[in-house]
Amino acid sequence: MPKNLFPLDSSKSFPEQEIVGHNRWHPDIPAAVTVNPGDSFRIDCREWFDGYIKNDDSAEDILTAPVSKVHALSGPFHVKGAKPGDLLIVDILDIGAIPQEEGPLAGQGWGYTGIFAKNNGGSFLVDQFPDAYKAVWDFNGQTATSRHIPGVSFTGIIHPGLMGTAPSHELLAKWNQREGDLIATDPNRLPPLALPPEPQDAILGSLTGADYERVAAEGARTAPPRENGGNQDIKNLSKGTRVFYPVFVDGANFSVGDLHFSQGDGEITFCGGIEMGGYIDVHVDVIPGGMDKYNVKENAIFMPGNVEPRYSEWLSFSGTSVTLDGQQRYLDSQLAYQRACLHAIDYLSTFGWTPEQVYLLLGAAPIEGRLSGVVDIPNSCATVYIPTAIFDIDVRPSAGEVPRIDPGIGAPRAANR
Repeated sequence: MPKNLFPLDSSKSFPEQEIVGHNRWHPDIPAAVTVNPGDSFRIDCREWFDGYIKNDDSAEDILTAPVSKVHALSGPFHVKGAKPGDLLIVDILDIGAIPQEEGPLAGQGWGYTGIFAKNNGGSFLVDQFPDAYKAVWDFNGQTATSRHIPGVSFTGIIHPGLMGTAPSHELLAKWNQREGDLIATDPNRLPPLALPPEPQDAILGSLTGADYERVAAEGARTAPPRENGGNQDIKNLSKGTRVFYPVFVDGANFSVGDLHFSQGDGEITFCGGIEMGGYIDVHVDVIPGGMDKYNVKENAIFMPGNVEPRYSEWLSFSGTSVTLDGQQRYLDSQLAYQRACLHAIDYLSTFGWTPEQVYLLLGAAPIEGRLSGVVDIPNSCATVYIPTAIFDIDVRPSAGEVPRIDPGIGAPRAANR
């Protein structure tokens, strides 16, 4: 096992740890650990809300979850010799849940998926699902099951939702400017169009005093993916993955967090993966001048791992660029994917699951989302592929009776307020 360079004590909150990570992006957050190119090491990661979400049958914690606290990131890791313009190579050697069978924190044998309320972040289908819901999942090896969504089980694709390098001052200013301009177009929108810098609840490693105040006021929120990688939520960044990240500051200042036991493409419920704490083993190296050498300007590229479950039969649903009230949009691929997801929810609800249970399932299970057609004006065609083997009943259309599942206690709900 590689040496653990960022250990976390499960009995303490994120800010109370011996080595404190961060929850904002800023080039002036000091590196927590220094490593060499060619090093392999282990990193402990807290669940993205740092233990706020509980293993219970209430969604009140999802409703009140403090979005200003996310994400709890381990790092930054300074890679000696890395310079702006290089590419940082990150190999995922291993990844898993916190290695305890029982415990109060997500990752210790369990995780959760949440639909976020409209006034607290919202979700991909926020207009149809404006309230907060939660599903708790139990882990048995690589298999996930939930008392809140009975009749399904699936093999997880464990992966980090968030990995990235620190931005330069220039890149950070670009982020804040363009996202601020977007917010200004509709500043009172719910959910908001973007998240501006928020000093409240900022965790900035070892920074204190005036430096802390300045960086807290400038630091970018970690919610969206950006040029540095960040919160990409790509389910295929699993064990065996190699990622090439642009380097914008000396040492790269690499960070990681937001581990998921599983996730469907799009993480459509916002808290759509099965959130957990855990560990990740990585190997790092540097390609000097790699950004110019390979014309990688402002994006990460990756070679996915090969440990995903081998499902062979799928039930697929399509959607086009037409709103629910019949308005035609021009090649709106996001709308098309929303419609595909809604068609899947409508269909699977006929078997006894509630729409909310199906929505939570699509966020957590290893579904595949595809942009199947983006050239045939005016309609994009998006599709969602659902593996049939995850269901205890046969969900394929047939001439026989429609089988019914007992929805059990259902998904806990907390009304938006």
